Amino acid sequence: METSHRTLPENAYRTLKPGETYQPPVPAAETVPEWTGRSVVLGLVMAVVFSAAAAFLGLKVGQVFEAAIPISILAVGFGVMFKRRSTLLENVIVQSIGAASGLVVAGSIFTLPALFILGLDVNLVKLFLAALLGGALGIVFLIPLRRYFVKEMHGEFPFPEATATTEVLVAGEAGGKQARVLAAAAAVGGVFDFVIIHFQGWAEVFTTRSLGFLEGLAEKAKLVFRLDVLSSILGLGYIIGLKYSSIICAGSFLSWFLLVPLVGHFGAHLGVAVPPVSDGTLIGSMSAEQIFRSYVRHIGIGAIAAAGIMGILRSWRIIVKAFSLGFKELFAGKGPSNGGERTDRDVPMAWVIGGIAVVAVAIWVFFRFGVLGSEGRPTTLSLIALGVVVVISFLFTTVAARAIAIVGTNPVSGMTLMTLILTSVFMVKAGLSGPSGMLAALLIGGVVCTALSMAGGFVTDLKVGYWLGATPAVQERSKMLGTIFAALTVGSVILLLNQSYGFVASAQHPASEVLVAPQANAMAAVIKTLMSNEPVPWLLYGVGVLIALTMQMIGVPTLAFALGMYIPLELNAPLVVGGLVAHLVQKSAKGNEKVASARSNRGTLIASGFIAGGAVMGVIAALLKFLSQGFDLPWVGLVRANLGVNLLANGEGTRGELVALAFYLGLVAYMFWDAKRAKVEE
Repeated sequence: METSHRTLPENAYRTLKPGETYQPPVPAAETVPEWTGRSVVLGLVMAVVFSAAAAFLGLKVGQVFEAAIPISILAVGFGVMFKRRSTLLENVIVQSIGAASGLVVAGSIFTLPALFILGLDVNLVKLFLAALLGGALGIVFLIPLRRYFVKEMHGEFPFPEATATTEVLVAGEAGGKQARVLAAAAAVGGVFDFVIIHFQGWAEVFTTRSLGFLEGLAEKAKLVFRLDVLSSILGLGYIIGLKYSSIICAGSFLSWFLLVPLVGHFGAHLGVAVPPVSDGTLIGSMSAEQIFRSYVRHIGIGAIAAAGIMGILRSWRIIVKAFSLGFKELFAGKGPSNGGERTDRDVPMAWVIGGIAVVAVAIWVFFRFGVLGSEGRPTTLSLIALGVVVVISFLFTTVAARAIAIVGTNPVSGMTLMTLILTSVFMVKAGLSGPSGMLAALLIGGVVCTALSMAGGFVTDLKVGYWLGATPAVQERSKMLGTIFAALTVGSVILLLNQSYGFVASAQHPASEVLVAPQANAMAAVIKTLMSNEPVPWLLYGVGVLIALTMQMIGVPTLAFALGMYIPLELNAPLVVGGLVAHLVQKSAKGNEKVASARSNRGTLIASGFIAGGAVMGVIAALLKFLSQGFDLPWVGLVRANLGVNLLANGEGTRGELVALAFYLGLVAYMFWDAKRAKVEE
């Protein structure tokens, strides 16, 4: 039977010394309940419920939340209600199955609602298959790379999301001091974020515009600094650490403090709009934020694509080795999946290779008979669609996994945008444009987007399982099962929402009720432009490629830097703050390794608590926001008035930003102070 009070070993998060091995809380030689009726049923319920909730809130409110941490908390909570308490590994499986919800939703709502926005032919079968095939492709492509990312690179990547999820599961299992530290931090971080998100107590983003002497600089020179004050992002920065967070932020600084002002300076007196802007807006009238979104972010996309390709070229031996093992098992019946330790046993590689073949054939059949029909040259076009989906998904699977491992953020929107551009170019060259071309391109984008979202999230699940001692093969089966249910739920919810609210204003759907769907609207605008033969910003992508090559030449981790160029500054700047806190906590031990380790571990617990609290309160705030649209909630105004929050900060605006900065500095000080309270004996 499983023993109680399992905790992570001291070397869980650091690189291993020569000859040292990692022993998880549940050792490989120990067998505890893992894949059980309880864990499967509870996981499937979580997958369906959170898929519906995430799709509904993401499209209705425009707020997408990460499901893994709330599901982990619920798994621990439900686990203690049974006569036999759920084991640590049963909770891992619940989380693995249930977390498929957020991954499928993130891939689907970025692209599939654009089908309705553009008035294209769509039904439940197309929505379901696009999500399912994408999710399955992401799983089968990542499995051969599992050993490299989660075992061989132990301690090399911070894995912030996986760390937070693991700490939640371990704290729930162990209880005691560890659980109290995490719960206290979750309460502090959750309340802090809830006051911002739901009550608008103070501004979520501090900008230098709120400082009078820098306001003119922001308007004239397009120089502005932005900082998101949510506790959950601060927690991510602590776990990522100072090294990677500094590199990521350096990419942001290049974008915001060099490229944005340069575009603003040289475009200030132009009398015509510069592509890719197509609505006639002049650069001279744009804010720094608009310049970033319209021009500089495209440079970041080019940099991510180049960094991904260079990463693939550097790791081609690893990829070839992983798939060669699969062929070895297929033809010789030998390989690590057929034996070895329980904690290092994948689904048989022959199944993986067969799965890739089956999914590829299914994708071709889907596009040949379900999408293209008798349009133009359907066989040729469907082969082009298959090639784009498989090649891009395969190449960028490693990019998605590495991005999640480094920063906890998957640049799936940028990679999907690149997919849509390449698909449109190929389809137009092959003679397919107009509504049929847009339908094919968006469904290709939906499959790829879901595949990359799944690959990035799945590596998180596998890392959690590695840290805790789960069986990879069981997790891999679990994720595939969860994906089926999540895909069906997401497709049904999108169809239902279109019928109930609509994505475009019409006689049946008033403009006030139409769904927000911000990402899908952006993708619809892009694909409409491309299928109309309007210019593609190849020059901007090329500049990004050259920057990535330069970073590679001087030895800077290219993907981390490129992610910084693409992700908005306000989300990158707090990562450095968190990383700096982690660095100062380490230094505060003054060379005492045991004290430094204790303080660092307590800091990781606090950071995980901030992330968990922020995730849970984000879900609650999104639900309340939705309810407030349909029902009068007078208590919201009463709470605001009684707390004096609006009087103090006036929500947004200069005062709100200054108050946000003051509270944020207090939160940073609390994090540092609480981490220093760690005792060696803990």
